[in-house]
Amino acid sequence: MAKELRNLLIHRLLEPRLEQAGRDHFRGRLLDIGCGTKPYRAMFSALVDEHVGLDHRESLHDTSNVDLFGSAYTIPAPDSSFDCAVSTAVLEHLEEPERALRECHRVLKPGAVAVYSVPFIWHLHEEPRDFYRFSKHGLRYLFEKVGFEIVRIEALSGFWATFGQLLVYNLYRFHRGVLRWIPVIPLVGLGVQGTSWVLDRLDKAEDWTWMYLVVARKR
Repeated sequence: MAKELRNLLIHRLLEPRLEQAGRDHFRGRLLDIGCGTKPYRAMFSALVDEHVGLDHRESLHDTSNVDLFGSAYTIPAPDSSFDCAVSTAVLEHLEEPERALRECHRVLKPGAVAVYSVPFIWHLHEEPRDFYRFSKHGLRYLFEKVGFEIVRIEALSGFWATFGQLLVYNLYRFHRGVLRWIPVIPLVGLGVQGTSWVLDRLDKAEDWTWMYLVVARKR
């Protein structure tokens, strides 16, 4: 429950954009790369005929919703197997992101669209498998290098949401011991997230975004 509360702001910012990208571009067979628990299954269920989740057997997440066991480097599917792809907060955990993008490109049909969420300013997480952060310029370079055409790269927050969400994560370091039984940290966290959301709408300095949404089409 505490984990859900501390992530309210980033979910509020990511999910509407992710859903709109799906409505604009998803159809047929969707490949979910690094699907974990497949948290967006309900979001995409009405948009596609099949939602295929890919993950590896050593994943830190529950793998009961995984349909294909493999990796972002070796997807067990023939060329041009999928009509669209999604990958949320996975690319930073891959030692060789370019290789992973090439493999996604391989299994997509010509003209198919891939949607990635990729962090720019974020704390270390899921260590030691946390390798990179990406600017919008680096993302454009990587996607175009492997054969994608960029449809858009969208900053999902400005300074205030990034700062507020990181402050909340830092506060949760103290949510232990006696404080774990008193809802002080969760309540303060909710206040910080709410204030940050309002300020972010008033002043979106996108150079400070926590994450980008990349929409790219296979050439």
